[in-house]
Amino acid sequence: MALIVQKYGGSSVADPEKIKGVARRVAESAAHHRMVVVVSAMGRTTDSLLALAHQITPTPDPRELDMLLATGEQVTIALLAMALQALGLKARSFTGPQVGMRTDTAHTRARITRITAERVRQALDAGEIPVVAGFQGLSEDDEITTLGRGGSDLTAVALAAALKADLCEIYTDVDGVYTADPNVVPDARKLARITYDEMLELASLGAKVLQARSVEFAKKYGVPVHVRSTFKPDPGTLVTREEQGMEEVVVTGVTHDRSQAKISILRVPDRPGIAARVFGAIAERHIVVDMIVQNISRDGYTDMSFTVPRPDYRRAVEALEEVARAIGAEGIVHDERVAKVSIVGVGMRSHSGVAARMFGVLAKEGINIQMISTSEIAISCVIEDKYAELAVRALHDAFELGRERPA
Repeated sequence: MALIVQKYGGSSVADPEKIKGVARRVAESAAHHRMVVVVSAMGRTTDSLLALAHQITPTPDPRELDMLLATGEQVTIALLAMALQALGLKARSFTGPQVGMRTDTAHTRARITRITAERVRQALDAGEIPVVAGFQGLSEDDEITTLGRGGSDLTAVALAAALKADLCEIYTDVDGVYTADPNVVPDARKLARITYDEMLELASLGAKVLQARSVEFAKKYGVPVHVRSTFKPDPGTLVTREEQGMEEVVVTGVTHDRSQAKISILRVPDRPGIAARVFGAIAERHIVVDMIVQNISRDGYTDMSFTVPRPDYRRAVEALEEVARAIGAEGIVHDERVAKVSIVGVGMRSHSGVAARMFGVLAKEGINIQMISTSEIAISCVIEDKYAELAVRALHDAFELGRERPA
């Protein structure tokens, strides 16, 4: 029998009836496979817990925040185990720490360091269905930690890797990965297959289907991931290794991210070690920097611009104000009204002119490009936030992504 890890997101387990529905779906799979189930907190529980914390203090302590947020998944695992037992199946719930999910010490955004999964193996050997809390782990200091937004995806893929599972199924409220957000582009098309690299770019550039770190983990350990809808029986999108023929399609998808903020440090002395001090101050606060642009040096000074997640930009500015004074920079300016629009596709590696075509499409729509970033299979532009959806629709049409491809 194959071993399958299934993960159900918050919308899939939002209330008792949906939890019972998930139990029935797990039971159907358990008739043919050995099963491990990973679940998120019910509905918008995590948001509600965050709101509670901020009613107490605007700056909750990260350690205590993790203690609070980790309770959401604990409710779900117990209820789903009960629902499975009510169907006559043997099931047992486990928290992240109970299954040996070890992490580093970065509260609210911890990274997995190792997994023992011994209790999961014991439960499987006993004919039970382990129901595991996603999103949480235990640091090397034996402190409860959480893995950041979308962390249940990471839990599921990491468990699948540790257990050498045959497949990791991610059940959510969408039925697969699309060429663009269907809420923005009506003719967006569901993809039957997508490479790890393409999915990683899409996830890191704003697509909300899978957490980027979970895709990294899947690629590293070769875990096939099937993104499916909890509420439809249709096949979803298989995230897998690159196969022959995939490079024939130049652009696979368009994505946008409206959760970015741009920060610029003006007239920075252009000498060795300055960039290290600037970005070291941000790294100390565990803030992820995305796109970076440095202007040509003039008169021994330059400007640095970069993007950070919008929720982190105030902390980033606080960290940089002290550094700017220390290094003699002129000052800091920031803009929350930006968005990042990207095109992704493994076919870009063997096709020229893709960037020029993208820039031409944006120019035709009167959209100014503030920053540009490229990788082997992606091109991203920072633009004014109000033009984000227009840009996505224009690029989707220009690259004919709504057209069905030959099988």
